[in-house]
Amino acid sequence: MIMKNAFSRRKFMGGFALAAGYFSLQSDTGLLASPPSELGPDGRPLSPDAFDKLAKLSFNENPYGPPESVLKAMTGAMKYANRYGYPDGGIVQAIADHHGVGKENVLLAAGSTEILDVVDETFLEGGKKVLGVEPTFATVYEFALGLKANAIRLQLLPDHRQDIPAMIQAARENQQDLGFVYLVNPNNPTGVIVTKQEVRQLLDGMPEGVPVLIDEAYHHFVESPDYETSIPYVKEGRPVIVARTFSKIVGLAGMRLGYAVAPAALITRMRAHAIASINAIVKWGGVAALRDTEAQARCKAVTLQLRKQTTAELTGLGYTVLPSEANFFMVHLRRPAKTVIGEFRQRGILVGRPFPPMDDYLRVSVGNADEMARFLAAFKEILPVSGSTATTKPG
Repeated sequence: MIMKNAFSRRKFMGGFALAAGYFSLQSDTGLLASPPSELGPDGRPLSPDAFDKLAKLSFNENPYGPPESVLKAMTGAMKYANRYGYPDGGIVQAIADHHGVGKENVLLAAGSTEILDVVDETFLEGGKKVLGVEPTFATVYEFALGLKANAIRLQLLPDHRQDIPAMIQAARENQQDLGFVYLVNPNNPTGVIVTKQEVRQLLDGMPEGVPVLIDEAYHHFVESPDYETSIPYVKEGRPVIVARTFSKIVGLAGMRLGYAVAPAALITRMRAHAIASINAIVKWGGVAALRDTEAQARCKAVTLQLRKQTTAELTGLGYTVLPSEANFFMVHLRRPAKTVIGEFRQRGILVGRPFPPMDDYLRVSVGNADEMARFLAAFKEILPVSGSTATTKPG
């Protein structure tokens, strides 16, 4: 199999357990918070063995884990586990070099989710508002609620694209109260991209000085020639903040590493709100991950192949699938998704939560070949084959 590592994961995880208590899933005070999908029928955390048997298609994770190069780098960094100060592998410089920017343009975080939190705290002071769409990755809105700030949420277009002209209009109408604009590209949960032309249209139409946060968590999976990263706008000096993560293509979701790339002045403002809680081990892993482009290419290839195979079969069953450019997809069930999530769970398969107002769509992460086979078998048991011809949309 192309995704298997010769390096011993048991050797690495055994060492990490000593330093961080990795296998504390059953502890009430364990280091790993248990999302609801990791709880058993009795409401208690699952054992590691029980959790490992689940097909995990709910959090858009990398099912293969970090590549050998990253595991080796993190294992080598274990010697710093007892230190507050340590060599960090030059992670900030590595990120800056990767994007062709300066160190002053980079802010590290414990996953890109922390970047979203930091942006909220930085730019929503004094009752400012965030402008974005719904549905999208709503953590920004949840953080805003915690700050007693408001969100302006626009609906998607009928084809599930983000309505750029409406965003520009809303930004201009709310200019005095607007803290920043939020764009997820590709969008989560739909997987639909905002084209490079639309991104430029948005930025050119923004009121002067309004920051735009662009979450590119799924950047590495995009194939469409109509898509481009927004990093070049940072280099132009525009008020653009690009959030990236090592959780997806690299497989470091549980290790928590992400970053922002933005103009130095914005990074300086954001730094005051960052916790800087990134551990020594993942910093070294991040440096190795940036260098191992071959591993990223392998992961992308197998993920897209499985996504296309799965969505083609769903289309053949009569179900419409949105044209995703990510490591997940949405299928139109024509019934509330919440009515089938539990049925998948009974079969040992975790699938996505409801995403209002798209309540009759189910988001499914692309797992490994075995997990996708289990998903398709369960789908055919749970949902009837449609008698109508579905709209064919590439997956």
